[in-house]
Amino acid sequence: MNILLVGSGGREHALAWKIAQSPRLSRLVAAPGNPGMAKLCETRAVGATDVAGLMALAREIAADLVVIGPEVTVAAGLADELALAAVPCFGPTAQAGQLESSKAFTKAFADRYGLPTGAYQVCETVEAARAALDQFTAPFVIKADGLAAGKGVVIASTREEAEAAVEDALGGRFGAAGARVVIEEFLEGEIGSLFALCDGETSMLFGWAQDHKRAFDGDQGPNTGGMGAYSPAPVFTPELVEQVRTRLVEPTFAGIAADGAPYRGVLFVELMATSSGPQLVEFNARFGDPECQPLMLRLKSDLVPYLLACATGTLAELPPPEWRDEAAICVVLAARGYPGTPKPHGEIKGAEADFGPDVAIFHAGTKRGGDGKLRAAGGRVLNVCARGPDLETARDRAYGAVAAIDFHDGFCRADIGWRALTRDKA
Repeated sequence: MNILLVGSGGREHALAWKIAQSPRLSRLVAAPGNPGMAKLCETRAVGATDVAGLMALAREIAADLVVIGPEVTVAAGLADELALAAVPCFGPTAQAGQLESSKAFTKAFADRYGLPTGAYQVCETVEAARAALDQFTAPFVIKADGLAAGKGVVIASTREEAEAAVEDALGGRFGAAGARVVIEEFLEGEIGSLFALCDGETSMLFGWAQDHKRAFDGDQGPNTGGMGAYSPAPVFTPELVEQVRTRLVEPTFAGIAADGAPYRGVLFVELMATSSGPQLVEFNARFGDPECQPLMLRLKSDLVPYLLACATGTLAELPPPEWRDEAAICVVLAARGYPGTPKPHGEIKGAEADFGPDVAIFHAGTKRGGDGKLRAAGGRVLNVCARGPDLETARDRAYGAVAAIDFHDGFCRADIGWRALTRDKA
């Protein structure tokens, strides 16, 4: 099979790493890819939102399957164009992708189809938002409505912080993504990430993980796109998984199909495990980043048949995936200043060494300088991932690799996996 993989981050590098292991693969091309992915496959300098360019590339390589990595490609409508050209695509249409691209859409969708989620208000002006805040108590959850690369959520501990977050978003910080804000009830509990595949009709659970959103140790600092993740996550008891499947996953796939947009691809359900059961935090219309990375390290089955089945409506023909009886973890190395303005162009040494079969370094935001040196080219720069017979072993392997990488302008959290490890020792 010839496969075109769209994207350039750590999630896409992990997908490329797993796809490249498939015996069904003939040719893998990543667009635009990154320096790490270039060691696994061909890369082409076509942007993730350049739909015309991606369509031309799919035709050029006679793609049997196109795999969409990032949410911006979903929102740009690549799946819609591929459907018109009869090219199988793993990734939802722009209409189905509104489950991620508009938080206001998702809240209204949850109301229509009875999905458990917190109370909310959608506001388009600062005055309306201030009035809406009167209906909530601290801490306040303020979200930009559209796609903001994981940085559009503020958990405000005071009313003053909430009003400042509203003014920030509606004042243009996130561009069009912040033209509306969603003010939500703060949910008490433990957060988790569950993934499910769908081919338009049939659905299948596809693993779970837990990530760390705050920038600094102890879950302090601003929200980010994710500073690390691990899988499996102890919060996902068999009872919780079944509740998520019946209360969130299946009703969502049925509802979006009833809306005229059958879902084909992976749905990322971010949820809060509360005393009354799972509550929806938000949906993402793609694999999580950095959750995808430990999932790929744990996935024993060939990934390609599942991607193709989602694209061709044949998921019912496949058995549930097999997973390694191991834990896996991802530690994000970010550029100093992230999630604000990251320090650019920092040199990275040692990231391309061979750390053994149980450690993988995925590039999230890197570039190759004219001098051939590897340099930072974004906020989240490297994903240092490892697996082991238990989470503590995987964690030690990952941080051992972190210590061997020389990235003077970078930082990472030192406590990834703390929640599960604390639970294990309790």
